[in-house]
Amino acid sequence: MKFLKSFLVLTILMSFAFSSAHKYYVSITKIEYVKEQKSIQIITRIFIDDFENLLKERYDDKIVLASDLDETQIDSYIKKYLLSRLKINIDGKESIIKFIGKEYDEDVVQCYLEIEGVENIKSFAVENNVLYDMFNDQKNIVRTNINGKNKSFILIPENNKGMLNF
Repeated sequence: MKFLKSFLVLTILMSFAFSSAHKYYVSITKIEYVKEQKSIQIITRIFIDDFENLLKERYDDKIVLASDLDETQIDSYIKKYLLSRLKINIDGKESIIKFIGKEYDEDVVQCYLEIEGVENIKSFAVENNVLYDMFNDQKNIVRTNINGKNKSFILIPENNKGMLNF
């Protein structure tokens, strides 16, 4: 009986250790249309360690996020990467996305982007390929608030686009 209890405790501890070692790869992008300002405001939240590893692999193996090192260079890498991985079409036309900046929030980097001069939206398509080139099991959650309607998408490498019609 004592052996059975020990075996059971050991099995539970091992399964807990293996399940807690599992890493999830996810980003969250919030997109909001602010009609009064004629702009689409975008906040993308990415785990610092995942994003840092990607930026090291692509641009500079010495880069360290959240370190106050060369922030101008870091911003240029982040801008270059995000603008190559995030595409938005409004009414069938590709939009010009502007990188505003970033800030760190504990273990997440929040990146701020904007599309200016948006008068009206009849259709809205988003393609989010952030970190797919680094992690096969990456999921990108996109939450939108456009024309008063909230919609969410979970995008994966095989299904990286979401579309809304109004």
